[in-house]
Amino acid sequence: MLKNRVKELLDVALQEDRSIFLIDFTITLDNKINVVIDGDNGVTVKDCVRVSRAIEHNLDREEEDFSLEVASAGAASPLVMPRQYKKNVGRKVEVETESASYEGNLTFANEEFITVEWKAREPKPVGKGKITVQKKREIPFSEIKKAKVVLKF
Repeated sequence: MLKNRVKELLDVALQEDRSIFLIDFTITLDNKINVVIDGDNGVTVKDCVRVSRAIEHNLDREEEDFSLEVASAGAASPLVMPRQYKKNVGRKVEVETESASYEGNLTFANEEFITVEWKAREPKPVGKGKITVQKKREIPFSEIKKAKVVLKF
């Protein structure tokens, strides 16, 4: 089966450079193979070409017709794996959970949770006016519905 063969070739290609990892892999009914990769240090065109060649050069077009696209997860792509959060520590993120949304700096990430920090204006405990306070929230991956890096221009 094409999907199993492509998955095997993909696994071998990703073993060559352990800093590159798989984000998504699909094959449509008309045999369009789509692979999305990311890397601990980013992904270069050379990385995409290497993975593409590892797949394409080991499949026989006489046996099965296919098209292949290997791409990197874009800057605006959602974060889906703990490994992606780790590489984005220090950047501003938007995180949506079932109960709330947070926007702040990603200050920590491991295999279980992330930590987001931000400043907020709150009423003074005594008297009128507001003060700026530092907020911090640990969010388990199990609670994250959607997350992305906030791009600054």
